[in-house]
Amino acid sequence: MHLLTLAEMSHGLEVGQFSSLELTQHFLDRIARLDPQLNSFVTVTPERALEQAKAADASRAQGKSSPLTGIPLAQKDIFCTQGVRTSCGSRMLDNFIAPYDAHIVQRCDAAGMVMLGKTNMDEFAMGSSNETSYYGAVHNPWDCSRVPGGSSGGSAAAVAARLAPAATGTDTGGSIRQPAALCGLTGLKPTYGRVSRWGMIAFASSLDQA
Repeated sequence: MHLLTLAEMSHGLEVGQFSSLELTQHFLDRIARLDPQLNSFVTVTPERALEQAKAADASRAQGKSSPLTGIPLAQKDIFCTQGVRTSCGSRMLDNFIAPYDAHIVQRCDAAGMVMLGKTNMDEFAMGSSNETSYYGAVHNPWDCSRVPGGSSGGSAAAVAARLAPAATGTDTGGSIRQPAALCGLTGLKPTYGRVSRWGMIAFASSLDQA
């Protein structure tokens, strides 16, 4: 299932080829098996993911679904997530549990997407190689001796290794574009202000884009 595109996953869920629960468990199994070599995730949230997957399946059964309902994704660890640690790759925030969800997390949840976990990143998004994280460097899945780029290197590595079909990122000076290029992916940097930065730990608010 991890070889499917997002459109193919959406279609498979729509026609009942597989459930969101099955799809989510498939990616959780891949993370458990492969991520120790890549270090692309800081936090994996299997319980939350499986609960969201069950809810997505229930919504679809009731005819209440969007094209993204039941699709797993990874959230960059710069976005606040209620009840789940948000570290921004720093020891300073190692025990920070946000009491609310960032706007982008709220939008993903509202669409019925399933959060697999939080991805590694350069500390406070200040880096371009993903070697400055308190949780260790992220490795490029195409060659583990290479960097994945930064600061959204964990997100890029996770998608390139097919540990997640999609992931969020942020871009102040190339932090979506560069990791996407280094990991052989397409990275979308929205127009400044198009996506609310509420709940995103700031680097430079006049430049940050989610």
